[in-house]
Amino acid sequence: MPSAYFTPATFKFLRALARNNNREWFLKHKAEYERDVRDPFLQLITDMQAPLTKISKHFRADPRKNGGSLFRIYRDTRFSGDKEPYKPWASARFFHERRHEIPAPSFYLHIQPGDCFIGGGMWHPEPDALKRLRAFIADNPAAWKRATQSKAFRDHFEFWGEALTRPPRGYDPEHELIEDLKRKDFAAGGGFEESLACSAELLPFMIESYKRIAPMIDYLCASQELDF
Repeated sequence: MPSAYFTPATFKFLRALARNNNREWFLKHKAEYERDVRDPFLQLITDMQAPLTKISKHFRADPRKNGGSLFRIYRDTRFSGDKEPYKPWASARFFHERRHEIPAPSFYLHIQPGDCFIGGGMWHPEPDALKRLRAFIADNPAAWKRATQSKAFRDHFEFWGEALTRPPRGYDPEHELIEDLKRKDFAAGGGFEESLACSAELLPFMIESYKRIAPMIDYLCASQELDF
């Protein structure tokens, strides 16, 4: 039987962190972070390994504390106007085995009070990857439409991110997928309630969500000449 991972204590900690986003408070409450946020998330990532392999044998759920699927809670403030040192959320990405060689899409999960969501794709792809992706969509429109315009996709996901105001250079403004070709981000997902995050239904929900978005992830992999 599936088990619950997160609890109301998870969200209580994250709300408190948002109110007390400083090193002194975090160090005082680090044991709560590890018990109520980090460790359950690592167990969830571990339990996602077998189901993810059935979706794609080329994607990884890596439960290491550092360098794995779980994003660090520490923010990189060097180039940001926001100097708060911690993220008041927890998140993970399930990445392609060749992510260090080639820009690749990921599956994603975000746990935050009032803003839990799940999805996947390519966020802020590098210029070369974006160029390849747009060319691939222009040349293979039917497969893109099957991946992103099906009822299963439209009923559960919406696209995130930024887009150009005008068609990218070299593309026909009348192309049937011109709105997709304008995208600067190729990521999509949907939100869910804290009650689901704290229930035994979370893992089954993740599996079904990743199955639904897998055709788009597969397409994005193909655009970068990656196996899915």
